[in-house]
Amino acid sequence: MKLHLHPPSLVFFIFFFLFRPTMSSNQHDYSDALSKSILFFEGQRSGYLPNDQRMTWRRNSGLSDGWTHNIDLTGGYYDAGDNVKFNFPMAFTTTMLAWSVIEFGEFMPSSELRNSLVALRWSSNYLLKSVSQLPNRIFVQVGDPIADHNCWERPEDMDTPRTAYAVNAPNPASEVAGETTAALSAASIAFRSSDPGYSQTLLQNAVKTFQFADMYRGAYSSNDDIKNDVCPFYCDFNGFQDELLWGAAWLRKATGDESYLNYIESNREPFGANDNVDEFGWDNKVGGLNVLVSKEVIEGNMYNLEAYKASAESFMCSLVPESSGPHVEYTSAGLLYKPGGSQLQHATTISFLLLVYAQYLSRSSLSLNCGTLTVPPDYLRRLAKKQVDYILGDNPMGLSYMVGYGERYPKRIHHRGSSLPSIVDHPEAIRCKDGSVYFNSTEPNPNVLIGAVVGGPGEDDMYDDDRSDFRKSEPTTYINAPFVGVLAYFAANPGSS
Repeated sequence: MKLHLHPPSLVFFIFFFLFRPTMSSNQHDYSDALSKSILFFEGQRSGYLPNDQRMTWRRNSGLSDGWTHNIDLTGGYYDAGDNVKFNFPMAFTTTMLAWSVIEFGEFMPSSELRNSLVALRWSSNYLLKSVSQLPNRIFVQVGDPIADHNCWERPEDMDTPRTAYAVNAPNPASEVAGETTAALSAASIAFRSSDPGYSQTLLQNAVKTFQFADMYRGAYSSNDDIKNDVCPFYCDFNGFQDELLWGAAWLRKATGDESYLNYIESNREPFGANDNVDEFGWDNKVGGLNVLVSKEVIEGNMYNLEAYKASAESFMCSLVPESSGPHVEYTSAGLLYKPGGSQLQHATTISFLLLVYAQYLSRSSLSLNCGTLTVPPDYLRRLAKKQVDYILGDNPMGLSYMVGYGERYPKRIHHRGSSLPSIVDHPEAIRCKDGSVYFNSTEPNPNVLIGAVVGGPGEDDMYDDDRSDFRKSEPTTYINAPFVGVLAYFAANPGSS
C-alpha cells in the first residue's frame, strides 16, 4: 500500500480498520453465495413460472396484470416482501443485474452467467411490455399498494386490485422512464453476444423511452391521479434529473452516439450532478453515474468529462476512513451506515462501485488520489470485501444476512410468500386477513427464500429476527442485484487484496 506523508500511527489505524478480527472469521464460500444470490430472484417472480423453476414452493401469480388497460403486463418481479410490481426499483434492479454481467460476467462460471442472464431477461421482458405503448404512454406500477399492504397473503392468492398505473403524455415520468432507459440499455449490452436480436430490440426501446423521459420532464409522483399510490413507497425523493443523466450515460455506453455524450456533458451542472454525493441506490443515481462515466475518462481519454471522474474520486475517497475530507459513516464493526432502514442496500451498491472503480483503475495502472494519500485499487477491493464478509457472517451477531447461506441466518423474514404455507402444502386459498396468524407467528418461515439478503442490522450492529420489523428483516431485489456482481468477483478472486 502506498501511503504518503502520514505518520506510522496512521498506518496502524489503516491496518486495524481493514484487518481487525470480527466475531466470525470464517473463510467464505463466495461461489455458493453467488449461486444463492441469483436463485433468490426466482422467489420474486410474477407471472407464469417456467418448468425449470427451482424455487418450487412458488407458483403462477399476477396472471391478469394489465387487463384493465387491455395490455399484457404479466411477469417481472415483486420488489420485496409484498406483491406489488414497482417499476422504479425494478428498473434499477434490472440495470444492476445487467451491470453485474457487463463488469463481472467474465468471472462467473458458465452456469451462473446463464442463470444471471435468465434473471435479467425476466425483468427486461416485463420492462419492454411497460413501454410498448410509447411514445404516448408508459406503465409505472402494477398492484394497489395500499390494499396490498393491508393484507398478508401469498402472491398466488392475491385478491387485491391489480391496478395498472400509467402515465400518459404530456404528463411526466422522467425518473421511471430514465431508469428504464438505463435498464434496457445496460441489458442490451449484456445480451449483445448471446442474443444480438434481443439486444437490438432492447436498445431500440431504450432510445424511445429516453425520448419520453426527456421530452416530458418531471417526476411521476407529481401526477395527481397516481401520486398517492406511488408515494410514500417509491416516491422520487431525490429529483428526476439524475435519472435523465443516468439513462443518457447508459445510452452513450450502448450506442457510442455523440449526442448522448454531449447531453451528459452539457447537463451535468444544470441537473445538479456537480454536487458531491456519497450514495447510490434506487432513488439517487449520481454516485453510480460518476463511476460509470469515469470509464470514458480513465480508459477513453475523454477529458471533457473530467468533472465526473473528479466527483467519482471524491466519492471513493469518502469511503477511505483515513483520507482527509468528508467521510461516510461506518458502524463500530465496520458496516457502511446511512440513516434510515434497509442498511445493506448501501453496503451492496457501494461495494459494487468500489470494485468497478478498482477495475477501471487497474486496467490503466492508476491509483486513487485522496489528497496526500495514494490509494491503490487493491485497497478499494479490501474495503468492498469487508462489507461482503460482514454480510456473510463476519459481524458481532455471527449471523449471515443472506438467507440459506451459512449455519445461522434470519428465519423470520418479512416476506409474504416465504412466511405463509406454500400452495403445494396448503392448496386452499389464504385470504387477506387470514394470513395474519402467520405474520404474527414466532415460528420460522416455512419456505426458505434462498439467497435473499435482508435489510440488515441497525447502527449498533444488532439484529432481531423479527418478521414485523420490515426495515431490518425485509429483502429487496435491489439489495441483491449489485451483490451478484460483487460475489462474482470474489468467487473468482477469493484472496483478492
